[in-house]
Amino acid sequence: MLHGKKILLGITGSIAAYKSILLVRFLVKAGAEVKVVMTPAAKDFVPALTLSTLSRNPVVTDLFQDNAWSNHVMLGRWADLFLIAPLSCNTLAKMAGGHCDNLLLATWLSATCPVWVAPAMDADMWKHPATIRNLETVRSFGNKIIPAASGELASGLFGEGRMAEPEDLFVLIRNHFEGSGTLSGKQALVSAGPTFEPIDPVRFIGNHSSGKMGLALANTLATRGATVQLVLGPGVQPPQHPSIIVSKVRTAAEMYDRCLSLFPAVDIAIMAAAVADFSPKETASEKIKKKDNGLTIELQKTRDILKELGRQKREGQFLVGFALETNNEEVFAREKLSGKNADLIILNTLNDEGAGFGHDTNKVTIFDRNGEQTAFPLKSKEAVATDIIDYIVNKLNA
Repeated sequence: MLHGKKILLGITGSIAAYKSILLVRFLVKAGAEVKVVMTPAAKDFVPALTLSTLSRNPVVTDLFQDNAWSNHVMLGRWADLFLIAPLSCNTLAKMAGGHCDNLLLATWLSATCPVWVAPAMDADMWKHPATIRNLETVRSFGNKIIPAASGELASGLFGEGRMAEPEDLFVLIRNHFEGSGTLSGKQALVSAGPTFEPIDPVRFIGNHSSGKMGLALANTLATRGATVQLVLGPGVQPPQHPSIIVSKVRTAAEMYDRCLSLFPAVDIAIMAAAVADFSPKETASEKIKKKDNGLTIELQKTRDILKELGRQKREGQFLVGFALETNNEEVFAREKLSGKNADLIILNTLNDEGAGFGHDTNKVTIFDRNGEQTAFPLKSKEAVATDIIDYIVNKLNA
């Protein structure tokens, strides 16, 4: 699966370091050659002997180890991928400042391969402005940030900051090396994010969509070789992948028009945006002033993008829709599948903890037009995107 691929795994001082043991096992079983570099603090959390036994390579922690110089430059050039997992708050701060006081940091500064980092820290540390700034700085260096998940933390708290699971990291690595090219030559359309329906120049009707699921799908499609037209709602930072062409829209009407104009030329369309079902019938030209007797706004239905794409769908096109429900989930998902002439409906529900708007994780069930129903456990949205695209590719190749 990963035969001949060279993976350099960096481990820093975090309780989440125990997860790296399982990740090394996954990678070696898949045929990858794995080398491990640790910070001195990481040795307090996981034994180097375990990692060297599983990786079948010596674990390095110091520039001068066993009276020999560890060549950090060659180590950074040896790898096809350098993954730092877990990335502690301390090492993150050092990376953002360009510090070089241990072998892992020296190797990172010398690396010529892609670098990914999987942060792990407590919830309050994760949300601190300094951490947010440092993550953005490290991302600006060209490093890929694997989002932290929500869950039980070592402190006993429940919140964001939990390192991505080894299974999810393995899927991302496998996709990075083996997924590329499987959709080469394909044209894809993805919608993502919310829509804002203006009430007046100041106020709007919107929703809590972060666009994270749609962005993960667009990135996965592009990684596999597709050219992606991404129709992106407001408030969402566009991706930087060169194969993703972004069209920014604001309202449901703008998203409708853009998606319909792009649809005839694509092979795959995934409607992941949270499009408003209703918009104000009239938009005030000036800010509406507060009144003692309240305010009544007359709403009108927006045009159904997925339904119209299903009506226009030609032979050979593959259409995917999303359904976010709060009750009677399966019934509504199947009704949407048939009523919109879609090939797949991806169901997620707000009743599942860690799924839906705003989270870095999601839990989905895929319904297809052949009556099949496939449920997936809670995963990072990048791993969920991999599952969805795998499913689509299998259907296209069937």
